[in-house]
Amino acid sequence: MESGSGRSIEVDFFRGIVLIVIVLDHIPGSALSHLMLHAYAFCDSAEVFVFLGGYASAAAYTAVLTRRGPGAAQMRFVKRCWEIYRAYLLTAVLTLLSGALLAVSHLNPPMVALTGWPPFASHPLREAFDILVLRRQPYLSSVLPMYVMFALCVPLIVPLARRSAVTALLLSVAVWAAARPLAAFFSIDDVIDWAFNPFAWQLMFVLGIVCRLHPLSEAFHASNTARWLVRAGLAAVLAFAVVKLFVLTQPLPGTYKQNLSVDRVINFLAILWLTTRLVRLGSIAWIAERLPAVVRVGRTGLVCFVTGTLVSLIVDTATPHAFRGLTGELVALSGDLVAITAMLVIARGWSGWKGDSSGPAVTGAGCR
Repeated sequence: MESGSGRSIEVDFFRGIVLIVIVLDHIPGSALSHLMLHAYAFCDSAEVFVFLGGYASAAAYTAVLTRRGPGAAQMRFVKRCWEIYRAYLLTAVLTLLSGALLAVSHLNPPMVALTGWPPFASHPLREAFDILVLRRQPYLSSVLPMYVMFALCVPLIVPLARRSAVTALLLSVAVWAAARPLAAFFSIDDVIDWAFNPFAWQLMFVLGIVCRLHPLSEAFHASNTARWLVRAGLAAVLAFAVVKLFVLTQPLPGTYKQNLSVDRVINFLAILWLTTRLVRLGSIAWIAERLPAVVRVGRTGLVCFVTGTLVSLIVDTATPHAFRGLTGELVALSGDLVAITAMLVIARGWSGWKGDSSGPAVTGAGCR
């Protein structure tokens, strides 16, 4: 469903949900994080975030291409690359300043370590240089360097996908399959430095682009094949949930997420297919229309992502961790509600300051 401005309310709604979930997932004591996607699936909000970034980028590129031609579309994403890089630097600075403030105040030592402040304090010049050249990304800023690369590639990927979805997907799968040696070659295979291997995660981004440019036909959705795929998707989602909840006893290694393991891809594809069916039925649009504040978060994506890093740090620090049992859960839930409210207020405030509550804004490498 698209608004009069050409926006998809479902996409904005999903982006809003994902941005809020990212904040909750990075509050170590969060109560609601136990109900999020990562709790019962092998994938999590990161796959959704990157997929929607590709979807939004394809929509933005084709819109500028139609109105102003290929030169303008290409230049817009070169500028977008710079915008994302600046957002990355701002996020890194805010993260380090937060870590410094916590360290001076002797508050929340685990979070101080996560912010990357201790190594920065020991070697500020070296660490600052590494941050500038994307060699090291403090805490939540780690996803943005990947989007810098994706934004630069949009003018190449989108025209290719417009001509041939199969060629674009096959090329993407080939790069994904070679992601680990490529990361090692470019010295970005250390999880501490690059939490997301861009050679692997480009698969989610390209998948989003292809889904935007080549949506499935109504005839296919009405076919027996589609109905069988629904059954297969449900079976896959349930199977992954059972394994995650009852079979695995230890968290999977960080390299599984860093390099976008095949089980994460399959699990995401199953969820994506089921979600696509719900979108087609109008269920997601019905929910989104009743939660405009969440949609607004999705429409102020980059701003909410950057400020969300501070929200997670502040809420985690301000939430007491000494309580246990029911009291502890209620305290954690209160912190979650504060974080959600903060995100909604930030989105509303930014939209009001910009003077446009419905204008386009994007998550990830999309274009405003």
